[in-house]
Amino acid sequence: MAQDFRELLKGENPEKVLLSKGHEKRFEAMLNKKMPIEKNSFPWFKVAAIALVLISVSIFGYQYSLDFTGNTINNTSNPIVNTTEKPKPKPNQISLGDLSPDLKKIEEYYLAGINVQLASLKIDNKNKELVKGYMKQLSALDKEYKNLSLELNKVGPTEETITALIDNLKLRLELLFKLKSKINEFKTQENEPSVL
Repeated sequence: MAQDFRELLKGENPEKVLLSKGHEKRFEAMLNKKMPIEKNSFPWFKVAAIALVLISVSIFGYQYSLDFTGNTINNTSNPIVNTTEKPKPKPNQISLGDLSPDLKKIEEYYLAGINVQLASLKIDNKNKELVKGYMKQLSALDKEYKNLSLELNKVGPTEETITALIDNLKLRLELLFKLKSKINEFKTQENEPSVL
């Protein structure tokens, strides 16, 4: 059975216990005797921790600055398709994200996915031609997206235009997934031993 402790302790008056004289000093001396503080090792931990933090911040700052100078980590300084920036509509034009909060979430989801996939591509001399072919397709889809955005502003928001815009983003993301799959397939074929 559960009892309410507040009811049980309602009438109780706790007694104040006074400690004997010098109790605190004796306790501190006993504590120091049992667990002495090593004063020599403590500053080294601080120095090591500060050095680790400075190195981490330096590495992160260096990679972060590369992204803003145009040289990305995978050394693709001349992107074929500019999907890193959301197209900025003119002041009197509307975009897909301006129509509703749900459409804005969908647009941001697909654009973020596209950017992540583009950033994670590892382009080398062996797969350069394959990537170039896919980037041409992405460029064509990007142009079509811009045309659909113009139609959205001329005609107004229609179900067909909105669906076409979302399908375009979805198709670009699927195309990047296929590209990554082909690159991985290409790598596994290279790594297999040749049988003669």
